[in-house]
Amino acid sequence: MRYQRAAKKIPVVLSAEEVSRILEAAPGPGLRYRAAFSVAYGGGLRASEVTHLKVGDIDSDRMLVRVDQGKGRKDRHVMLSPSLLGLLRDYYREARPRGWMFPGRNRIDPISTRQFNRAFGVACDFAEIKKKVSPHTLRHSFATHLLEGGTDIRVIQVLLGHAKLETTTIYTKVATRTIQDVTSPLDLLVSREAGPG
Repeated sequence: MRYQRAAKKIPVVLSAEEVSRILEAAPGPGLRYRAAFSVAYGGGLRASEVTHLKVGDIDSDRMLVRVDQGKGRKDRHVMLSPSLLGLLRDYYREARPRGWMFPGRNRIDPISTRQFNRAFGVACDFAEIKKKVSPHTLRHSFATHLLEGGTDIRVIQVLLGHAKLETTTIYTKVATRTIQDVTSPLDLLVSREAGPG
């Protein structure tokens, strides 16, 4: 019996403007979901990593977010941007979380990934996002936007917590700005033939 390899599909990526609309449309009351979605996009975290963040995982001195036991039971650090830190501080003053950064209804457990996914769907509806997306799309968008901004792919690999560089290279296929910036060899040939006037 021969196994057929699953087709590798390129991930759906949001534009920076679409991400901004989702963050603005995050359901309330309060900043909880806006902060949670911002962590997912700002650090490239998986939904389960966002929901399991603890207050102590935010290291404002070193401007890092500690991801404890991510996929494959691996710990890693991701960057904490000044704007994300500001938002998390506003959220903290409002919600006063203890233990879990985003506690569930009973406050003993973290918010469920199901709740997180549902809130993301609501935000996407309000933001009128027509693409087929999930919270994981924020992670794909994080990686693609970094790549388009000139960040080395090996740095992106570390930030995403990928064991293999091969896994990270999928983003080279969706980094459209990078693709658009490449000069076609045909254009080089034509400009060479045109030569100096």
